[in-house]
Amino acid sequence: MYQVFDEASTPAASGDRIKALLRELKQRQLKGFLVPHSDQHQNEFLPPSEERLAWLTGFTGSAGVAIVTDKGAALFVDGRYVLQAPKQVDTDLFEILQVPKEKPSDWLKGMLGRGSAVGYDPRLHTISEIKRLTKSLEAAGIRLVPVDENPIDTLWGNERPAPPRAEIFAQPMEFAGKSTGEKIMQVQMSLVEAGHDAALLTAPDSICWLFNFRGGDIKHTPVALAFAILPAKGRPTLFIDPEKVGGPMRTALKPFTEIAKPEELDDALKALAKAGSKIRLDPGSASMRFASDIEAGGGTYVSGDDPCTVPKAVKTKAEQDGTRNAHRRDGAAMARFLAWLDEVAETGRIDEVSAAMKLEDFRRETGQLKDISFDTIAASGPHGAVVHYRPTKDAKRVLDKNSLFLIDSGGQYADGTTDITRTVAVGKPSAEMKRNYGLVLRSHIAIATARFPEGTRGQDLDPFARRPLWMAGLDFDHGTGHGVGSYLSVHEGPQRISRLGTEELRPGMILSNEPGYYREGQYGIRLENLVLVTPPEAIEGGERKMLGFETLTLVPFDRRLIDPKQFSSAELSWLNAYHARVRDAIEPLIASEDRPWLRHATAPIR
Repeated sequence: MYQVFDEASTPAASGDRIKALLRELKQRQLKGFLVPHSDQHQNEFLPPSEERLAWLTGFTGSAGVAIVTDKGAALFVDGRYVLQAPKQVDTDLFEILQVPKEKPSDWLKGMLGRGSAVGYDPRLHTISEIKRLTKSLEAAGIRLVPVDENPIDTLWGNERPAPPRAEIFAQPMEFAGKSTGEKIMQVQMSLVEAGHDAALLTAPDSICWLFNFRGGDIKHTPVALAFAILPAKGRPTLFIDPEKVGGPMRTALKPFTEIAKPEELDDALKALAKAGSKIRLDPGSASMRFASDIEAGGGTYVSGDDPCTVPKAVKTKAEQDGTRNAHRRDGAAMARFLAWLDEVAETGRIDEVSAAMKLEDFRRETGQLKDISFDTIAASGPHGAVVHYRPTKDAKRVLDKNSLFLIDSGGQYADGTTDITRTVAVGKPSAEMKRNYGLVLRSHIAIATARFPEGTRGQDLDPFARRPLWMAGLDFDHGTGHGVGSYLSVHEGPQRISRLGTEELRPGMILSNEPGYYREGQYGIRLENLVLVTPPEAIEGGERKMLGFETLTLVPFDRRLIDPKQFSSAELSWLNAYHARVRDAIEPLIASEDRPWLRHATAPIR
């Protein structure tokens, strides 16, 4: 359920907390300490018990790292949070710096002298991260030192929330499309081919996918916090809190896996290492703690990707059919919301929070909503320029006349996960708003209509979405698209469309298509649909078959913001065909009183 964020309840940083942390560090002979936004699983969204960065700094974004030293402190965030962070964090205590323009290693080298020791919790940092940072700091004579007990946990004490213990439940074959046994065999074959004896799985969505269950340990993401050791031959072991596994699930899992407690994992890894097993760890997602466990057992790990990520990303036919059904249902709820919004937006009575809650009501009325897929971004006017803005109880904004309203939201359904962004006009938009909306929509269409050969990566397609904006001297500081799971994480790897997207796009992968433009202090524009990579097909007159995208999201774009003169005939043809498809798909699912709005919203643009 959508929860109103109360700014007054934010665990804001205080000078006392910084001083207490520095006292802890001094006792441990450390000059500084790293505080990342992460947990043992490197989750993007964290349970309350793992929100150490928010406890220390007050920053509630989904990515960032703070560094506290006896010389000063800094918070490093990416481009999504450069406007949000200064509003939440005491800038007298923390310097706010943007990565990758500023690097934590360079800042540390500027703050500390040779011989300094900086502590870190090896459970919260990946192998790649620590190796990269160690190499950079060693040149300056600064040491990274792992700590056995996190000083933040010591200071948090009894006020720290309890860890989550939600019971797991089955994801049925009708939605999964592949049995647990089939998935285990598929992944084990990949380990055999690689010559690896076992793989440690640390990502909750990989584990939920492999064993066909879902959980409730993280808000809006139906996963259970667990680990698994998957041998190339033999039975896997699932390390999970026994309170999470009820009788029916224990029975369902019994044919496929042994079940052990999470605290038994370290000894199990050491035992495998002593036996000489080649244990695969994904250095980009596995914590440094596990590399240390294997080395403590006298072994070495082998680097390799999580063997579940690509099979999980390539959706089965059942998952593809399920997500189409979820998007039709979700599109109808969105259409009802947009029709309602058109009636009430200019009354001066609707604010960002009430709009977000109304949208959730429409989704819940489908009777199939499990949860929203992330905290809704409902941003009026200048708030739209804050990429990951979330309205608060104390700072919510009423929808203004003659402004833009950006709403980025999604739903979790048993048959699929949705994520959609629309930007709509409230009152009369300015010529500048329409111009920039048109540029973003043209960028969106460029991805939607792209054809590309097998082997194409996300970074190869990213410029498609930026060219219309680049030609106007504009850009956006986030990726064009991220992967999306099937009733799992709304942000799924390894597929993505961005400058960093090195994974080959394969048929069956689902990604978002969400270019944007943000004018600080005035408005933001983002237009997002989810797309499915389609199999290679021949193009008339061509010599090679090409992959493409099927657009899954079924919601109209705002015709009031579309100037046909900005678009080519091919772009208008795509837009009109898309709107006709939207109308045909969702009109039967909405009430008769909303159908005139839908017909007008999807009428051809000449």
